[in-house]
Amino acid sequence: MNGSRDSVRDLVAGVVAGLRGVKDIEALVCPSVIHIPLAAELLAGSGVALGAQNVCQEDDGAYTGETAAGMLAEYGCRYVIVGHSERRHVYAESDGLVARRFAAALRHGLAPILCVGERLEEREAGDTESVVNRQFQAVVDQVGGQALAGSVIAYEPVWAIGTGKTAAPEQAQNVHAFIRDLLRRISPDLPDNVRLLYGGSVKAGNAAGLFAMDDIDGALVGGASLNAHEFVAICRSAAR
Repeated sequence: MNGSRDSVRDLVAGVVAGLRGVKDIEALVCPSVIHIPLAAELLAGSGVALGAQNVCQEDDGAYTGETAAGMLAEYGCRYVIVGHSERRHVYAESDGLVARRFAAALRHGLAPILCVGERLEEREAGDTESVVNRQFQAVVDQVGGQALAGSVIAYEPVWAIGTGKTAAPEQAQNVHAFIRDLLRRISPDLPDNVRLLYGGSVKAGNAAGLFAMDDIDGALVGGASLNAHEFVAICRSAAR
């Protein structure tokens, strides 16, 4: 929930200009819902995709304040984030609700970006894998494992979001490898059809080290995405 119409215009224009000519990466911006039409206009023909930050679990009806997947698709969204840690922990979205939102995105041709990750106390208790597995399994139970093909999973350790702390590349890699194995247990081909992103205080200075890990396909960028120069530098790190 950042920015004004003018600042979003400048930010998106800066991203489009900075990524012009950059090959071998996929870039995506997810503005707040009120700025989606503006972003769609600015991104037209740029090759940078458009997404949303959340979606309602229902297709229509009396859900005041929510946004349906069909509405997002109508404005050119191709992706939508579901289960971001702030939605889970500030707004108390359960694993089951996140899974239903994932299903709603699929019904309307949107690729869900499923966020999973543990709190600091859960990591210190050695529960990282069990937390990630629980969040992952709720979606599998809702839509079936094969429906994950074409989606994105973002590992975002809650203790590293907005804190300036970042999981060491090896720490992040370990969890990404665990997620990749969860996908492999469903189908041997599934890991090749789901992109795994790391989210947790990613910035230009640490992106290259994270992207060097075998199972980290990219980043879900938070605060650094509010600066076009910083975001473009992260994207360019992925292209190397």
